[in-house]
Parts: sequence; C-alpha cells; structure tokens
Amino acid sequence: MRREIEKKRVDKLNACLVKVLAGMKPPEDLTVSQWADKNRRLTSESSAEIGKWRTSRTPYMLDVLDCFTDPRIEHIVVVASSQVGKTEAELNMVGYCIDQDPGPILMVQPTIDDVKRFSEMRIAPMIRETKCLKRKVADPKARDSGNTKRQKSFPGGFLVLTGSNAAHDLSSMPIRYVFGDERDRWAKSAGTEGDPWELAKARTRTFYNKKMVEVSTPTIKGASAIEKSYNLGTMERWKTQCPHCGTFSEIKFDNIRFEYTASENGSEKVFDISEIYWCCPECGGVSDEHTMKSQPSKWVAAVPEARELHKTRSFWITAWVSPWATWESIVLQFLQAGTDAAKLQVVYNTQFGELWEDRGEMVSEDEVMARREEYEAELPDGVLVLTCGVDTQDDRLEYEVVGHRRFGETWGIKKGVILGRPDTDEVWERLDEVIAHRYKFKSGVSLKISLTFVDEGGHFTQEVRQRCLERQAGNVFAIKGASRPDIPYTAPPKKQKIVVHGKVIGQVWVYEIGVNAGKQKIVNDLKVGSPGANYCHFPLRDDYGKQYFKQLMSEHLVYDPKLKHPWSWEKIPGHERNEAFDIRNYALAAIAVLSPDWDAIEQKLRAALPDDETPATPKSKKSKPPKKKNKRFEDNFFDDEW
Repeated sequence: MRREIEKKRVDKLNACLVKVLAGMKPPEDLTVSQWADKNRRLTSESSAEIGKWRTSRTPYMLDVLDCFTDPRIEHIVVVASSQVGKTEAELNMVGYCIDQDPGPILMVQPTIDDVKRFSEMRIAPMIRETKCLKRKVADPKARDSGNTKRQKSFPGGFLVLTGSNAAHDLSSMPIRYVFGDERDRWAKSAGTEGDPWELAKARTRTFYNKKMVEVSTPTIKGASAIEKSYNLGTMERWKTQCPHCGTFSEIKFDNIRFEYTASENGSEKVFDISEIYWCCPECGGVSDEHTMKSQPSKWVAAVPEARELHKTRSFWITAWVSPWATWESIVLQFLQAGTDAAKLQVVYNTQFGELWEDRGEMVSEDEVMARREEYEAELPDGVLVLTCGVDTQDDRLEYEVVGHRRFGETWGIKKGVILGRPDTDEVWERLDEVIAHRYKFKSGVSLKISLTFVDEGGHFTQEVRQRCLERQAGNVFAIKGASRPDIPYTAPPKKQKIVVHGKVIGQVWVYEIGVNAGKQKIVNDLKVGSPGANYCHFPLRDDYGKQYFKQLMSEHLVYDPKLKHPWSWEKIPGHERNEAFDIRNYALAAIAVLSPDWDAIEQKLRAALPDDETPATPKSKKSKPPKKKNKRFEDNFFDDEW
C-alpha cells in the first residue's frame, strides 16, 4: 500500500516536471511560416479552404510571418483588406508562441463582445485542429484547467484575450507578446486611462525579446490608427512585375480598367462585367487577372532603414492580390455601391485596401483657395479631356473650361466673362475663340474642348438654342437645368423647337441636367484634401480669385420638413452670385455625358509626345486595350423622341 502511495506521488511529481520542462524546451529551428506549414490545419468554421495550411497560397504572407522570428524586429504592422488571410497569419504567430517560444500573450480585440466571438470561432478551432497545441493547452472541460473563453493556459505562459475598452486587463500584468486585432476599430481610450495600444505596449517593457503585432483593415484617412503605425515602419507594398516593361508596381484600383453593362431588375440594378484588366502605370501595357496573379511579386520598402531605427516592419496588402477574391467580384461591389458614401467606404476599406477620405462638413472658401497651385503650362500634366460650361445672363456669358482625368479628378483651366447681350454676334464670336482654342501642355501637345454645355435658362432661351444649333458640329449644346430630386444628372438629349417671333424655324438637341446631383458632387469633391480621385485642382491666377471661390461655394442644402421634398439647395447668406457653381456643374455634366475612353485618350497623348518624353511601350498584343465598339457621338447620346 505504501509503495502504491509513493508511486502516485512520484507520478504526480513527474507530471508537474513534464509541464515545467515543456515550458523550458528551446524552440525548434523553425520560422513561423515553416511551423504553420508543418502544424496548422484550417477548418470550415474560419476558412474558405479547409485542410493543411500552405504559405505558398499567400506568398505575400511569407515575409509577414517570418519577420516575427527575426530578433531585430520588435514591432510588426499589417494593413490589409479582407480576404487576404491576415487573421490566419496572426493566429499562426500566436500558435507558434504557444508551441515553440512560450510566454505571456495578450490579444486585444476592439470590444469584449468581439473577444467571445474570436475565441469561439478562431482560437478554439485552431487549438482543437492543431495537434501540438491541443497537447499543450488544457481542456476547457477539465477542473482547474485555466482554460476559459478569455484565458488559455499552457506550459510556460498564458493567452489572455480582452477588449480595447477593458483598462484593467491592459495594465495589470507583464506581457511578452501583444497582438492588436482590427486596430482601427479600437476605443480611443480604455476607460479613463488613455490610449489602449500605449497601455498594452507598456506591459512589454520588462522583456528584451518582446513582440508587438498590429493588424487592421484601413478606415478613414487622417483618423486611422493603423495608418499612423504603418508610417513608423518600413512602409512595404506588395508589387507585381509588369509582363511588358518589367517594372514592379502595386495593383491598385486606379489602374484597374473594366467594361460593363447595367440592366434593371425591379428597383435594383444588375451589372454584367464583360472585360477587366490592369493597366501598367509605367508603360501603359494591359494584362488580365490570371497573368498578373502569376507574375513575380515582392515586397518593396519605402523606408527600409526603419528596421534598424524603429525595429518595425510595416506591410500593406489589398484584395487585388488575394487568391480568394476575384477582380470581378471586387468591381461588382464597387458598382453596386453606386454613389452611397457609406457603401463606398466599405468597398474602399475592405476590398481596395485604401483609406477613405472623410469629407466631414463643408470646407471654407479660404481653405480651398489656399491650395491653388502653379501650373507649368496652360494644361497641367494629368488632364486628358476638356469640357466647358457656360451660364447665360441678360448682359453677359460666363464660362469655365475644366480639365478632367479618370475617377473624377479635375483641373480649373480658364474662367472668364464675356460682356454683352447673348443675342449679339460679337458675344458668341468671343465664345467661339474660347471653344476653338487649342490648350497646350508643357510638351507642346494640345487639346481642344470636347463638349460645351450652354445654359438656355433666362430671357434668351430661343437665341441660345439657335446659336447652339449653328455650333452643333463643334459639340456645343443647349442645356436646361432641372432641380427636382428625382431627375438624373444626365440623360439622352431631346429635340426642342426654336421659335422666333412666334414662328418655328427649326429644332435643336437639348440636354436636361439634374443640377442637384451635380451640386452635391461639387460639394463632396471640394472636401477631398489630397490629389487623386475626385480632387479639384485650381490655378494660382486672378481668374480663380476670391470672388470665384465665393461663387463656387455659394449654396448649401437646407431641410424643410413642410415640403414634399424637404431637402433643397439655397444660397448661403452673403453669397448672392452663384455663376461659378453653375458653370462648374455644367462642365461636370458634360464629362458625364461624354463618358470618355480614358485609356485610348491616354495612349493617344503618349503617342503624340516627343520621343524623349514618351515611355517605352513594347509592341505586344497585351499592350493594347481590348477593342471597344466605335459608336458615333450621335448614336450614344441622341434621342429623337421628346
């Protein structure tokens, strides 16, 4: 009996020693990616692909995973869209810590509610399906297992899961490993104790071999916590080699081209994408999705010295390179979002992997005026198409020539006033000089105005129609604005009679413009604070002076619940004139009607440049954009029925 009692005591002691020694066992000579390839299995609960983990499926994750075992790196930042495997990569690091190099681990989710879901749907399946982890993490059903939804114990350490708003958990224990998930959704302060990330970082100070990992989908530009952390690191982007010119470029939405048709299914729009391809920003060569996803790719660091200076590597990954997201599915989400800002933000953040420009409240006239810039020539580089908007007053015409680029980026080119009654030849001859003028780039290449819209409202409707009929061959058209909220921004033109002294002398094409939609676009675009999509450029010149911006920002939306359509545009007190606002609206409507083939125009401009300024474009079938139907202008935009 005594021997049996002693044997049980020895067995218990051995069992304790096994656990202690297991925690002291040195790690195998494995990187995180090698450990994951050897041990991880994915389940249907958390992954679209079940079975053995293969880093080769997501080659962009190789460096992200393996820099975790680099002793020179303390801080890893990953900015990523959805469907790129960022969460599984984070779990691989946690699993490696538990199995190979144990220590106290803190994983912070945005809220305590997120902790429960993450523990049940991510942590539990990983432990259950990964044998080496299952042996080390106690069974949650066992008595005194130390395994709950918020805490997992294992030899040599423990894993605590908490929310960013739980101040006590963030500041009450020494931690070697800190993982911050979805950083941009964290609370601004953990109770009253300050920045949750700083609180979590403070727990690692006693560890010479600490590791801190931040992972998040980007959110709003200027307010994104993960963006700020990314900027402290190496700022690496995943770039793919162009099969035509050999340069490495990041695949971004700006360089994705697609063609589609839209049809109505009840109240919903159905989109069908016929072609989609990537256009190299260096040479203009085009390639399809399969080609680009098969090309050599690599991480390119903007600040490589941050490895030594800040011991930080930072990575930015988008869904364009994901093996699970097709380009078509991403573009469809973009089209389905339409003009809904909230839906578009989701697409930009989770699919494009881009920060959303928060447009907030209306910017001031002085703010917009202050960002005027010096143009090197009449036409700045970037302009691809010119349109002109003309407002008709009893004693003058006011006009603006606007330059356009894809995705709504615009340049103010020329703003002017032609004094005189709109029924005189002299006034229209002076407008002809503006419309027929060839506007030049610094290279000497020039552009003409592609489409001019002239407002027929006021006391000279018939005269405007007659003058536009005479200039129809030069793409000068009369328009009439409609302010009802149900009017689309643009629609095919319809024929209107020209009546002089009570007699019909002819018919002319007239466009009806939904001016409310255009006004909202202008207001939204003026809030975009950096060059790129929807940004408005203005020249540092007298024609774009204080009076211009006062007129451009002369109206705002006002809500009156007594009206059938309660939202309406009204002039802001002190802004009696709004001509600049109107003519910019007409110029934007013109580009919407044109719907240019941006790639064809850009290639034509490239071909017109002098040889020493033209980027080399290899002669290849793939370097040519897909063929498109060559419809005449009239076929696209004219409608005989009124």
